[in-house]
Amino acid sequence: MDYIIRMIAKNAPVSAMAITATNMVSRAQDIHKTWPLGTAALGRVLMATSLIGNMMKVGDSSVTVRVMGNGPLKGVLAVSDSEGNVRGYVHEGQVEVPNKAPAKLDVGAGIGEGTLTVIKDFGLKEPYVGTIPLITGEIAEDITAYFVESEQIPTACALGVLIDSDHSVLVAGGYLIQLLPGADEKVIDSIEAGIAELGAVTPALQKGMTPEEVLRTVLKDFELDLLETQPVDYRCYCTRDRMRTALVSLGKVELQKMIEEEGKAELTCQFCDSVQLFDKNELEEIMHAL
Repeated sequence: MDYIIRMIAKNAPVSAMAITATNMVSRAQDIHKTWPLGTAALGRVLMATSLIGNMMKVGDSSVTVRVMGNGPLKGVLAVSDSEGNVRGYVHEGQVEVPNKAPAKLDVGAGIGEGTLTVIKDFGLKEPYVGTIPLITGEIAEDITAYFVESEQIPTACALGVLIDSDHSVLVAGGYLIQLLPGADEKVIDSIEAGIAELGAVTPALQKGMTPEEVLRTVLKDFELDLLETQPVDYRCYCTRDRMRTALVSLGKVELQKMIEEEGKAELTCQFCDSVQLFDKNELEEIMHAL
């Protein structure tokens, strides 16, 4: 089961989250038929978006994370609800670049130079939108920079997807640690030492460490309270009615053109690849109802 945990330090202004998301990333890989590089990039963005979505905790709120770059992957987009259930896609998921080291995928080269945008929709008139230039394209470092630059919250983030030799997802997970007002240099030094002790997150998960154990290793000098354990999943909310609404938004002229040229409409969801077919009669009903 994939899940997010939230913890807080009793004796320091520190909050922390961690996620295990092997099933989520595997599901995304199955849907989009991504190659290893695309799987790793999409998986990292899905987990980051899930963590940020889980932080929002407001009814029907949602968060969208969009990574756009000039590399062969072109871009990744993910959307999460307020619990952390997430969906997403990578623009070009079947590409390769040379590994940066043996068995080390170069996600940064796959993304290239570009921007990271976070859109938080709380159900108000205008969503909050923050955009920064990509730092490395490796996603975790860019999420760290986003929180520092756009929300002025010192943050440490690690995200990893480990791909097996048969291209299946062995493990996927990560953590996000934030300093609350009042944190001093001693707290920062302690967290940095804990991060160094843990090392890369995927080997730790591969050894069987749970998200709780990951956080307790990184934050070993602090007394931690477990606030929440939230199951999360790759979840798409597309329905036939929503796709019908998309057709309505085209307007009469485009619908008439579609009827004359195609005699039908075949809509595919970008997030789950489900296909809905609307025949000529249905298109005419939609058009006449406008």
